[in-house]
Amino acid sequence: MKKTGPDQPNVDRRGFLKGVAVAGGAGMAASSVARAQGVAPAARAAAPNAAQQAAEHDHPPEMEALTTEKTGSDFMVDVCKTLSIDYMAACPGSTFRGLQESFINYGQNKKPEWLTCLHEEVSVGMAHGYAKVAGKPMAAMLHGTVGVQHAAMAIYNAWCDRVPMMLFTASAGPVEDRRPGVEWAHSVQDGAVTVRDFTKWDDYPWSLQSFAESTVRAYQLSCAQPPGPVLITADGKLQEMELGKKESAKLKIPKLSMGTQAVADPAALKDAAKMLVAAENPVILVDRYARSQKGVDALVKLAELLQAPVVDNRSRMNFPTQHYLYQSARGGALVGQADCILSLEPVDLFGQLNRVRDQMERTWRSTKKANAKVVCISTHDLMVRANYQDFQRLSEADMNITADAEASMPYLIEAVQREIGENKTKFEARGQKMRDAAKGFNDRARAEGAIGWDSSPISGARLYAELWNQIKNEDWAFMSPNNYSGNWQHRLWPLEKHYQYIGASGGSGVGYEPVAALGAALAHRDAGGRFPVAVIGDGNFNMAPHVMWSAVHHKIPFLGIIQNNRAYHQEVMHIQRMANRHNRAVDSAVIGTVITDPNIDYAMNARSYGAVGIGPISDPKELGEALKKGVAAVKAGNPVLIDVIMQPRG
Repeated sequence: MKKTGPDQPNVDRRGFLKGVAVAGGAGMAASSVARAQGVAPAARAAAPNAAQQAAEHDHPPEMEALTTEKTGSDFMVDVCKTLSIDYMAACPGSTFRGLQESFINYGQNKKPEWLTCLHEEVSVGMAHGYAKVAGKPMAAMLHGTVGVQHAAMAIYNAWCDRVPMMLFTASAGPVEDRRPGVEWAHSVQDGAVTVRDFTKWDDYPWSLQSFAESTVRAYQLSCAQPPGPVLITADGKLQEMELGKKESAKLKIPKLSMGTQAVADPAALKDAAKMLVAAENPVILVDRYARSQKGVDALVKLAELLQAPVVDNRSRMNFPTQHYLYQSARGGALVGQADCILSLEPVDLFGQLNRVRDQMERTWRSTKKANAKVVCISTHDLMVRANYQDFQRLSEADMNITADAEASMPYLIEAVQREIGENKTKFEARGQKMRDAAKGFNDRARAEGAIGWDSSPISGARLYAELWNQIKNEDWAFMSPNNYSGNWQHRLWPLEKHYQYIGASGGSGVGYEPVAALGAALAHRDAGGRFPVAVIGDGNFNMAPHVMWSAVHHKIPFLGIIQNNRAYHQEVMHIQRMANRHNRAVDSAVIGTVITDPNIDYAMNARSYGAVGIGPISDPKELGEALKKGVAAVKAGNPVLIDVIMQPRG
């Protein structure tokens, strides 16, 4: 027996075909015997002449080879197996048929495992959510021209959110090898041009050796701070070419060697420490900073050393929400009082230090003191492009330190400790002010949350309070942004672990919430024992309801709750604002923005995909029991969707 992959036996196909030929000859001999026993023989043919006799002893013409034991796509799989890629998500497509077959047969569908998605946006969105939990890239395979076009928005979200992922697409190969018709429509000279402005790097390797080097390089670049999506085009001819032992022996897969992250200049950190220690009212602004528990713990240590308040813009889980120095609720006031501001990996520093008025003529004003010093530690400037304007407006800083903030944090802490010296109680009074301020946060949140407690549609505060009662004893993880939920999870829940919140989409592309939740839930499943939950807007869910099928098919349990306000409510408010500005009626703002007539039954939708569907729930008194049933179903290993009829916002 020959083997087609690691530890995978298979029939020797050449031997099998040879056996068929022998069997065919034996069959003809048996047929001759049968004719001799009961069938009159045909008239004797004329004896062959000399030329015919000679031809009978010559070998028949060579037939086209129809099988091979090793292909270029097998080698591509070998390359991917040297990288830390656990999953490859894909919507089926013919341009990567060679690779798919090699992954599932030659590669035994292990590391990476092939995941079936029903849209390329789901494939990429899964990789987005997975990376923010697992801390490493997942891969997605995109079908030719149209697959990349389908995936473009999800790739843009990942780019804006600075998330690593490995993307592969394919083309049919040289013109002489393309079948007429669709292979031409799905082929392209430059497979990455559609998304090049929002990917970190791409390549179209023209040899297998080049594929190996490019793919390893892509993985390295994807993970280097700031991370981002990378794209490799796998040529169809390279995938399907026969790879003999001689050619295979010449190929070499480079060793993956991950680079260290860029740490800030020690002299700059020393100057920053002096400014922070000398300040009367320092403030720490944090955004896309922490990617591990180590980063969260280090920020707590720095804040406690300085007794400085932390204002979290919540692009990641950066700081424990119940810590007395977590002062995000007072962010505007604290920035206005600060004489030194430390900003860590800001997404929009200008927006944090200024206020823009959305009126007929937009105006802005600074919210910080004129003499306040601003220190920024960030990798933001390392990945700025011209066309897509996700880099935000330029904000001047007194010290702009280009470095990875999490990697630099231990060295900043050392510099601050040296600057403080023996005076350990220097900032106790400031810390007490922060403790006093924090005491009122929870009471205020509970008081505001009680407003409309028994209302129908259900309030956001009621949903999050009831949900907390059901999951508080679990090792829970929240997988949704807080943009449209009134920040209730940050106001009511004690977020402490880095994986308990993964932030928003980055690019605000609609559809992120369900697809990222699916990928994040996959990473939480593999981590073991975690309870993943997501509150998903109805507009977002409608972009990819088929995530529920992939969740059921691949046994990825999570609790999804539809925040069903039956509208794209942000757009309702935009139209209302325009109507007010134009002195027109606001009641027509529902045209083109609401999702009613008919109302959608999302629980029924989930059940049609094989998931557990509960609801719709419109009576707040029924909410607790519905959540209890949902939690039990998830703990039994099921994906669950609960349809909750909600108030428009908060």
